[in-house]
Amino acid sequence: MNFRVAILFGFFSFVVLNKVNAQTENDFSTQQIIESLSENVNEDFDYSELTERLNYYKLHPININDTNPQQLSELGFLTTLQINTLMQHIRENGDLLDLLELQGISDFDPETIANLLLFVYIKQANAIKNLSITDLSSKANHDLLIRYGQLFQKQEGFKIPDTSNRSRYLGSANRFFVRYRYSYGENISFSLNLEKDAGEQFMSRKSKGFDFYSGSLAIKNIGKINKLVIGDYSLQFGQGLSLWSGLSFGKGASVTTLAKQDAGLKAYTSVNEFSYLRGLAATISVNHFVFTPFISYQNLDASMSKVDSLSENDEITSLGLSGLHRTQSEISNKKAVSQLLFGSNIQYAHKDLKIGFNAYQASFNRNFEVGKALYKQFEFAGKSLTNFSTYYSYAYKNTYFFGELAHSITSGYALVNGLITSLSPKLSIILLYRHYDKDFHSLYNQSVSESSSAINERGFYTGLTYKPIRTIELSAYADRFEFPWLKYGVDAPSKGYDLLSQLSYTPNKKLKAMVRFRFKQKEENDDVLNTVNVLQTVGKYNYRFKVSYKINKSITLRNRVEFTDYQKENTAKESGYLMYQDVIYDPMQSKFSGNIRFAIFDTNGFNSRIYAFENDVLYSYSVLGYQNSGTRCYVNGRYILKRGLDVWCRWSFTNYANLESIGSGLDKIDGHIKSDIKLQLRYQF
Repeated sequence: MNFRVAILFGFFSFVVLNKVNAQTENDFSTQQIIESLSENVNEDFDYSELTERLNYYKLHPININDTNPQQLSELGFLTTLQINTLMQHIRENGDLLDLLELQGISDFDPETIANLLLFVYIKQANAIKNLSITDLSSKANHDLLIRYGQLFQKQEGFKIPDTSNRSRYLGSANRFFVRYRYSYGENISFSLNLEKDAGEQFMSRKSKGFDFYSGSLAIKNIGKINKLVIGDYSLQFGQGLSLWSGLSFGKGASVTTLAKQDAGLKAYTSVNEFSYLRGLAATISVNHFVFTPFISYQNLDASMSKVDSLSENDEITSLGLSGLHRTQSEISNKKAVSQLLFGSNIQYAHKDLKIGFNAYQASFNRNFEVGKALYKQFEFAGKSLTNFSTYYSYAYKNTYFFGELAHSITSGYALVNGLITSLSPKLSIILLYRHYDKDFHSLYNQSVSESSSAINERGFYTGLTYKPIRTIELSAYADRFEFPWLKYGVDAPSKGYDLLSQLSYTPNKKLKAMVRFRFKQKEENDDVLNTVNVLQTVGKYNYRFKVSYKINKSITLRNRVEFTDYQKENTAKESGYLMYQDVIYDPMQSKFSGNIRFAIFDTNGFNSRIYAFENDVLYSYSVLGYQNSGTRCYVNGRYILKRGLDVWCRWSFTNYANLESIGSGLDKIDGHIKSDIKLQLRYQF
């Protein structure tokens, strides 16, 4: 380990461990909740929207007596059964008079209640009345955040001179992010995001400002109009087969969250540059019916069939998802295609029954090309796509039924059906069946699947949560899946299964221990360079041990050890491990809070890499794939300068023991060390 890193680690630990005094006990932090939810998402999950939601509701709590399942589902950590139980309790017993009543509602454990208390309160419902321009100015809340980031080592893309004909990064290596939020009570909000990634041009002759702009105005409770959004927004309906943009969870240890609770229309506030709509949308209530008409027009990044020039005959080979515009090639793909999308959602909801219908049409100014590779034969082609779906959910006693059927006109169907039931206060199970045709097409498709999108797949999932006693919880699932048609890297129909079991032990508020086992087996092409490959079985084992212990009211220690084995038929086994120690200092009555991690890792390479969520500055996130061999340390701190003004700083350092260079291509770094810094200023007024 680098000597300077060791000194810094020791000094920070000394400061943290000696700055403890008697404080009032702090709540569960937002980042702790996010880390817990990170167990249920893919490695490339965008946490920025989830972070935005949780911090918004921390500043603008939900009136628990005037809420709905869609709003509660935005918190992420409440299961479908918990939400339904809470809503049923309020219907049958009237409004809650005290939040302590949550302790008497079934399915609510102490940890869930502690998390929920961060985001809810009790108050009579309000609406926009007697609104004045003076109120909009004097009684509003403003939140301005400015973030700067920089990688210390110079990457290959920044070394290539301007005179070279080689591909290179055209902008500077620093990163900038500006975020502004305006809110007037619960009814009016405005958001604006400005971002420049490393390598993108900024305030130059060719770029007059930031690379990415996103903004939205949301107004709630205007008569029959529940919500009106102008600008960027997301739509989340049903089980995600037809119309689900933005935040979405998948398979994970929290098995009863697999059923989606749609949030409907949301103002889009994430920095993800792809998964959103831009235009106008509204939610209108008429008795038990809710209508959500929407229209969107935007220019999307896309790769074209010709790279030298654009013409009416050019075809779209793929849409760009990264949002990066660093090289000349990436810039030429920026906003290359226009998309017009319009449609509506109609939903009927009464007591425990909900039935909905989605319909939309998307039109592009150029055709998607017909797939040239055999596995692309059934992918969407043409200029226009029309998609319909119908979905339902129904709660009967301790059982929740849900499902959705979707159809893309002139092509295939997709179906998902499931149920969650509490067989007893100690045992809950979930069953889910899915069938997605190979020619099903949907632009906003985020239903449950083994693949990245819900197409060309059949599967049956079963999971359970068992609490024999208050301190122990067992979660497990088994998912069997098949792919009837070819996939990228798989030259024949294939199949596989995914198994997970997790045991958690929480004897008191200070200690939580967890052990997890996961095994996934599937089929992929062999490694021989043939025109058509033979499928081979691939298996991956993961073993995780994690302990979190609260030493006192200010300091928490968190440890994790994880081992992985990757085996492809007729090839050598790859193995790896990750061990880290976290120290979290988070008192309520101190101007300073922070955390530190020291990690040791050793893996054979990419296939045996291990992902881990990392604490970061507010509204940012980090999920690192640990691979090769080395050590990593980061320090993350916050200091409150005065009321409404705070600064954040994060420094990370990775030392690879077995590498002479890090990365490849334009991202390549000469040497074995990679370090990064983030500085952030937030002003609330």
